[in-house]
Amino acid sequence: MAPTPVGRRRTRVHVVSDVHGNARDLARAGDGADALICLGDLVLFLDYADHSRGIFPDLFGVENADRIVALRTARRFTEARELGAQLWAGVGADRASVIEAAVRKQYAELFAAFPTPTYATYGNVDMPPLWREYAGPGITVLDGERVEIGGRVFGFVGGGLRTPMRTPYEISEEEYAAKIEAVGEVDVLCTHIPPEVPELVYDTVARRFERGSRALLAAIRRTRPRYALFGHVHQPLVRRMRIGATECVNVGHFAGSGRPWALEW
Repeated sequence: MAPTPVGRRRTRVHVVSDVHGNARDLARAGDGADALICLGDLVLFLDYADHSRGIFPDLFGVENADRIVALRTARRFTEARELGAQLWAGVGADRASVIEAAVRKQYAELFAAFPTPTYATYGNVDMPPLWREYAGPGITVLDGERVEIGGRVFGFVGGGLRTPMRTPYEISEEEYAAKIEAVGEVDVLCTHIPPEVPELVYDTVARRFERGSRALLAAIRRTRPRYALFGHVHQPLVRRMRIGATECVNVGHFAGSGRPWALEW
């Protein structure tokens, strides 16, 4: 890292991803920083470490949460969807309305915990249309856009690619690549999902490869940002690695650790 020019104060940002309902630690995540960056997945549908937490067990109980986690971990996605359909059939209410009400409850608490300023993008389990209602003054939402923080240019790309999990904000590879292209050359590239590198996309606890982006990997190699920051994979095989000139860092451990990753220059 180059020395700070004489007379210029250093800048420090804290970065979090995969908050998954951890409002308590989110309220402290910006302490000591000039800004907080959040790379999405605010919502907690189901905690794979503690099956009693999240929207799913609140609706259907811990025993059914145990069952669906076991099916998904075994990659028996068709059976998992069938179980989910059976459970929802017994609710007797509109599924979308029930989920939206639960998400709104979480968003009200989480957005109130964000410090000022916060720069945020969506995760694959988030519901982007609701964010504009909860993102008040001091919270800047970016997706396929850039912003300058402390003299450095940060680019943001939210969401995930389509998977058998069918989470709320999954988009096509073409749409995702277009957002990467719109961001262009930046100093720090901030995304929810990682580049498509086996060591970065494999979750050692879930025992599966998550979706990473080939377009993101190509952009890192082509534009050579100083940093590529991302989350999505909670327990990656490798948390940090260099791709050419770019330091790639997984910051997707916030729900469990409650600690942000710090970047200072």
